[in-house]
Amino acid sequence: MHPKLLASIFAGALSFSATAADNYTVDPRHTFPSFEIDHLGFSIQRGRFNQTEGKITLAPASASGSIDIAIDAASISTGLADLEKHLRGEDFLDVARFPKILFKSKQLTFDKEKLVGADGDLTLHGVTQPVHLTVDRFHCGVNLISMKNVCGANATTTIKRSDFGVDKYAPALADEVKVSIQIEAIKD
Repeated sequence: MHPKLLASIFAGALSFSATAADNYTVDPRHTFPSFEIDHLGFSIQRGRFNQTEGKITLAPASASGSIDIAIDAASISTGLADLEKHLRGEDFLDVARFPKILFKSKQLTFDKEKLVGADGDLTLHGVTQPVHLTVDRFHCGVNLISMKNVCGANATTTIKRSDFGVDKYAPALADEVKVSIQIEAIKD
């Protein structure tokens, strides 16, 4: 291995402080919240959001930090333009009135220095409800392409869309929506 590369990796690893909080900016090129919903009992329909921004603070040694995420609701992508238009409309996301889907953490949960959960408030369709995100994958390290410190995670939860006032076609179109958030964030 090239000595400069090895030195960069070592320096990057040391920059993850054991006592201080580290700040990260969400990488929109590697962050795609997605969803699954039972479509009238026939199939599971999937989609994702293509534009996400936010800030994350992690202090694993003190088991603390924060997550503040904003998803552009109009960036919904299902692979079907007519469906996306309908989902952006008043029956579902109503993006003209509610352009952002927001998550703001209240508490992060760690197992040793590994993030395993986040409790916070999800604001969707102008309604704020508490949610728990289960983090089933979490890793921080040096990205060998960009040579920057990065943390990545996969977080999941299930919400009831009716809790957020989005109940069109329920219960034929499932009320429960499984949400997965694939996220990467770059250290500031």
